[in-house]
Amino acid sequence: MLKVMTDVVVPAAAAVVDVTSFVTASHASVEALKTANLLKSLSVNALISGERGVGKKKLAQYILPKAALCNAEDFDMLIAEIHSSSEIIITHVENSPNLQRIADEIDKSDIRVVATCSSNYHVSVMDDLFDITIELPALSERQEDITVLIAYFTQEAEQMFGVQEQFVFESNHVDLSENASSLRRQLFLHYLLADVDESDLMELLEKYLYDKLGSNNDYREFLHLYEVPLIRAGLKKFRSQLKLASVLGLNRNTLRKKIQENRAYQFED
Repeated sequence: MLKVMTDVVVPAAAAVVDVTSFVTASHASVEALKTANLLKSLSVNALISGERGVGKKKLAQYILPKAALCNAEDFDMLIAEIHSSSEIIITHVENSPNLQRIADEIDKSDIRVVATCSSNYHVSVMDDLFDITIELPALSERQEDITVLIAYFTQEAEQMFGVQEQFVFESNHVDLSENASSLRRQLFLHYLLADVDESDLMELLEKYLYDKLGSNNDYREFLHLYEVPLIRAGLKKFRSQLKLASVLGLNRNTLRKKIQENRAYQFED
């Protein structure tokens, strides 16, 4: 099996978002797209691996734009598509209930396959099933792609919500926990909350808390929903714990204690 490693990031001369939304601004994504272009002309099966949100399905659809798309979890549907299609994209291979059976059916059929799976997933049957593997690194290792994705998602949000004024995304912490998926969710959330008022915020919290309440310690359990954004906003605005403590009417030691208690929420000073 040929393995194409795409884990080196260097500055790129240009940023491109093609029709499949696969970003090619970093060296890693450019190299992945080069391999994808090669695969377009080869009748071989390929596997694309990586974390959630790195662009695996987008790249697979770039290689096989007309292929049927099937989740490996839907075993019966997948078997049917293998028997009726000339090419197929199989997502979430790691969740297949019987990958050996899938491989056997593919081997007996005249079908072209591109599949996706999570990082570090490997079973021996995959060595025979796939001729080429493309490994897409996390977005945190493809810094050039982040800026392009923010611009792309911003344009998408503006078109979706029909807003005339250009929206500017500002955040001290870009959420890459699920790569492009969490980045897009974060940007859309910022977009939706840009003009929210006090009653909207309270309604959102009320709906969130309605299904969560039920224990004997809920007041302390959910107090951080008020304290964390208040303190984070204050630190961002005043850039000083001493100034913020004064504004909030708190002892500085009390403020420090609250920051320490909620340190998991990435306070900045």
